[in-house]
Parts: sequence; structure tokens; C-alpha cells
Amino acid sequence: MTKRYVALGSSMAAGPGIAPRAKDAPVRAARSAANYPHLVAQRLGLDLVDVTYSGATTADVLTDRQNGEPPQVDALDGSEELVTITIGGNDVGYIPLLTAAGLPRAVRSVPVLGGRLRELLDPTARDRALVEVADSLHAVGQTVRDRAPAARVLFVDYLTVLPPAGEDASPVSGVDAALGRRVAATLERLTLEAAAETGCELVRASDASRSHHAWSTDPWTTKPTRYGLPLPGRPFPAHPNAAGMRAVAGLIVQQVG
Repeated sequence: MTKRYVALGSSMAAGPGIAPRAKDAPVRAARSAANYPHLVAQRLGLDLVDVTYSGATTADVLTDRQNGEPPQVDALDGSEELVTITIGGNDVGYIPLLTAAGLPRAVRSVPVLGGRLRELLDPTARDRALVEVADSLHAVGQTVRDRAPAARVLFVDYLTVLPPAGEDASPVSGVDAALGRRVAATLERLTLEAAAETGCELVRASDASRSHHAWSTDPWTTKPTRYGLPLPGRPFPAHPNAAGMRAVAGLIVQQVG
């Protein structure tokens, strides 16, 4: 009997723009058939239920319908052998922050849109969001642990996007890059704590990808762009590329194996 594997999470697990698109996935999920859940399922011979969805927050995992789709935890039926979770970045505006930071500064003065961009790049607003996501990540871990009691539950944290401090991150300014690093580091710590507190495991994709940031010679993620929009047939800006998905899949297979 094939073992059941359920993948939960946001675009950092869904893999928007990485070809080919997953068949039967909602278009707005932007879910790739070459994302890490699919690669893990293939390598381990698991029966995959992939409900990852671009733009998902912890609320979309736990309680909310996202574009008509049920909360992601509804995919769990208690028979799972493996569950992976990549979530929290949209709660704290991490990838949206990087996207906003890549846009020309003049855009921040545009009515309505400019206000949203300034809010994303406001350190105080990001700090408030980080405080709130700590409890949300804990709730995700506990809920999944309760609904899939026999499964190995793995939080998979976010790949590193930005280069180390002191290195050029154009078109992201030094100030915005510093904020992005702080948000990423705090989210990494909070994910580790949520995993430990709820009896889940952690796959440290962030740590494994330090030297594979988007500006490196062997990137696992893509750079933010001046236009903030993905090119047709290409991975979304500030998101994993195909190499990054293969790397994360390898980390999971190594840990599970």
C-alpha cells in the first residue's frame, strides 16, 4: 500500500513559474509539478496530496478558504505517513517585502499602491507581524500534529534569498535588504521554535542555502525585479527556482530516509 504524503504551504513550496504546472491544480495556486513535494513523492514512492497554494498564510492552512479552496489542513485524514509545511512568510510580508523593495522608489508615491508598499517596508509593521506569527506557527504545528498523529511532520523553512550583509543586493537597497534579512532570520527562529514546541521536525532549508542566495553563482532562488512581475515561463521573483526545489527535496529525502 502506497504511503500518503500531504504537502501544506505557500508559494515557497508551490513553486510558481517552475514548469510544468501541476495538472488539476487551481490556476491561482500557481503550483508546479516540479516543486519539492512532487520531487519528494517521486523519490520516496509516496502518494502525494499537494495543497500548497501561492499567497497562503497560516490562516489559509488552518481555517480560511483561499479563493474558494478549503483550509489546507482539511486534506489530512489521519492516515498520513509524512506531512511537510512551509508557511509564515506571507503572514509577515517577507516575500512581498522583497518584491516591494525591488520596485523603483517612485512607485512608493503612487496613491493606494504606494501606501501598501510603504507599509511592507516599515520595520515597525514587520515587527508586529513577526510577533503575531509566532502563535500562528505554533497553532499550525499543533493542529497538524493532532490531525496526523502517525505522521512525521516536517516544517521546511524558507530558502535564503538575500546575500549576506555588505554584499550588493541591487535593485534592493541596503536599508531594505537589512530589513529583509532581519525578517528572514526571525521567521527562521520562530519556525524552529514552533517545530520544537509541537513535536514536529525541522528541515533547515534556510541554513543549507546561505551560499545559494539569489545573487550567488549557483542560486536556488531568483532576484526581485524592477517590475515586480514574473516573466512568462520563469520562476517568480524572490522565489525558488528549479535547482532550489531539487535541493529542498534532497534535504527532506535525506532527513526522512
